[in-house]
Amino acid sequence: MALHFTTGEFESRRTRLIERMKAENLDALLLFAQESMYWLTGYDTFGYCFFQTLIVKSDGTMTLLTRSADLRQARQTSNIENITIWVDRLNADPTLDLKNLLSEMDLLGAKVGIEYDTHGMTGRVAKLLDNQLATFCQISDASYLVSGLRLVKSAEEIVYAKRAGELADDALDAALPLIRAGGSEADILAAMQGAVFAGGGDYPANEFIIGSGQDALLCRYKAGRRTLEEKDQLTLEWAGVSAHYHAAMMRTVVIGTPDFRQKELYNASHENIIAIEEVLRPGKTFGDVFDTHARIMDERGLTRHRLNACGYSLGARFSPSWMEHQMFHAGNTQEILPDMTLFVHMIIMDSDSGIAMTLGQTYLTTTDAPVSLSRHTLDLIAV
Repeated sequence: MALHFTTGEFESRRTRLIERMKAENLDALLLFAQESMYWLTGYDTFGYCFFQTLIVKSDGTMTLLTRSADLRQARQTSNIENITIWVDRLNADPTLDLKNLLSEMDLLGAKVGIEYDTHGMTGRVAKLLDNQLATFCQISDASYLVSGLRLVKSAEEIVYAKRAGELADDALDAALPLIRAGGSEADILAAMQGAVFAGGGDYPANEFIIGSGQDALLCRYKAGRRTLEEKDQLTLEWAGVSAHYHAAMMRTVVIGTPDFRQKELYNASHENIIAIEEVLRPGKTFGDVFDTHARIMDERGLTRHRLNACGYSLGARFSPSWMEHQMFHAGNTQEILPDMTLFVHMIIMDSDSGIAMTLGQTYLTTTDAPVSLSRHTLDLIAV
């Protein structure tokens, strides 16, 4: 079995989940988020692109309903003992298989929570599932139940988060010698991803983001590679990944001598992230973090050039995104607690001047000041 955590760790997670289910008066929970299944059982697959669900009853028993392609995957990577296969066939409706399985598990008329807000649940599946279960049991949206439990990391999880931070640093170290006039984005990207793999890390849950010139103002991956010029800018957003745990970083590197506007935007980013370090503590909220970000940016006249969020929680994530549900945006009342891994990013995209500036790193919260998971400084990088 390829488990990354101890038996005691998994037992603790299941106990916490059952306690929450009972508090929510749920007889069963249907997990569709791969992150939830991985956290609870170790189950590691990209098979969530097809229909699958892990049924968790309030007595702690678990049954996985999946396809034949994931039977051995589940046996090898998880502690799930009960696995049922739905058969690929013409006009197959696995939600009917699920209803029959729930009936066999004595859940007729039960209160069942469902994870809807996940990449593992398509709109079509949601409609089919609601139709099958409408008169079978009492269903409710439990999308954030496990997600909330995953916010605070255990000691075993923090080991992987710290290793992910080291791998993120290694990726930047591999990139820096290649960032120069005449340098290729392809070579830079290959070096960064290769450094993570060479260090025993994993694929990230989304692509590394790389863009130079005008593409430096983008904060999403896109196809195509460019060669750096004598006077240029390069935006990078990447993550070290260990056992699927992510530690993200972000930098805009200046090629050539930084001009006044680049220095001005860097100073705003640096001032902002230092101020947020004072807020990233117990007793504050995710909304407080964003309010700090917005206030400083707006005071500097950068309202049009900033984003409406400035970071999010990180953890063990699967494609297509390493971002957790919990984000730093206006009005978010989520309390900051010790042992969270939180990515703070400053992103300024000045379309008027064509200049980008970004600065970001992942922090581990404590009972007091947060700890950066990066060994790199927040200094402006100019080559």
